Amino acid sequence: MRSIPKLLVAGAVAGSVALTGVAVADAATGVPAGSAVVTADDTPPPPDVEDFVYPDADKIFTDRGIRLITGDGHMVLVDCPAPGTTKPGVLLIDTRGMTDRDTIGHGKFCFQITGNSASIKLELPSVYGITTPDYAVTAHMVTGTGGQTEEKTFTLLRNMPNPVGEASEPQRRPYTLLDLTATK
Repeated sequence: MRSIPKLLVAGAVAGSVALTGVAVADAATGVPAGSAVVTADDTPPPPDVEDFVYPDADKIFTDRGIRLITGDGHMVLVDCPAPGTTKPGVLLIDTRGMTDRDTIGHGKFCFQITGNSASIKLELPSVYGITTPDYAVTAHMVTGTGGQTEEKTFTLLRNMPNPVGEASEPQRRPYTLLDLTATK
């Protein structure tokens, strides 16, 4: 029962401080007790801003040889369906010479597309074919070396395999896929 009178006294002091605006100051700083102290070194945290950087891009590059740079989140790298099967909304990219480097898909890369539109920036060498789902897809690619590069954009047909890059020209030059966009 002794603690109840102490609580009453503490509550009365706190209440009088709140009513009168008088507070006890900290002897070391002179700042009223219970006040927040802000120093010149205190900076507010940065605001939450989406940077659209592809999650785990470094690990994916190490494991598969595909550099995923940025995207809107509506085109995501996924495991490819079993050969001879399809999955709605999945885009399939075929590459040459990646079977050893890509220990997961062995040169086949699949992206699940969601929503009415999707985009991704990437670097994927030696692309020769893209099989599209029911989306209008464009693929921006580059070929050449040593400052002698040529860029080309391919408009792909829906729901079918599309020859791109080396498969689209007689010279059979290797192309690197730089970005994909898709719309419903």
